[in-house]
Parts: sequence; C-alpha cells; structure tokens
Amino acid sequence: MAKKATSKASKAAADTGKAAKSNKGSVYKVIELVGTSPNSWAEAGRNAINSAASTLRDLRVAEVSKLDVKVSKGGELTYRAKMKLSFKYHSA
Repeated sequence: MAKKATSKASKAAADTGKAAKSNKGSVYKVIELVGTSPNSWAEAGRNAINSAASTLRDLRVAEVSKLDVKVSKGGELTYRAKMKLSFKYHSA
C-alpha cells in the first residue's frame, strides 16, 4: 500500500514539474506619468495613457495616485492626473 501512495506522489510531482516548466510567468514594468487637460481629470488621464500607448505595447493597468488643478495667473485651470501605468515587458 505504501508503494502505491509513493507512486501517486511521484506522478503528481512529475505532473507539477511539467506544468511549472511550460507555464511561463509575465513581467510588467511600471512607470509614472502626469497627464494634463484644460477640461477634466478624466481627459487628463486619457491624454497620459494615449500618449504612452503611442510608444509602448501591451498596456495593462493605470492607477491614479493624485489629482490636482494648476491655477494660472489669469485664472485658467489645468487639470492634472498623476498615475502609475504598467505594461508587459518583452525581452529583446
């Protein structure tokens, strides 16, 4: 009976090893961006992401860390969205 249990354990370990070898993980890079807009924070965020998308591939998650408004001397507002953006890292 002990032999049977050992055999099952060995088979399970071998199957796990095969899965681990064939299942590659992914690596993501995180950068910080600040988008701006004269209209809204949402548009400021979109501007940052759209700008990054023009040069980066496989964008994943954007996390807004700070929202603020810059007030010019003339009273004009500039909405700013500071965010962390992740994208999939592809080795050369």
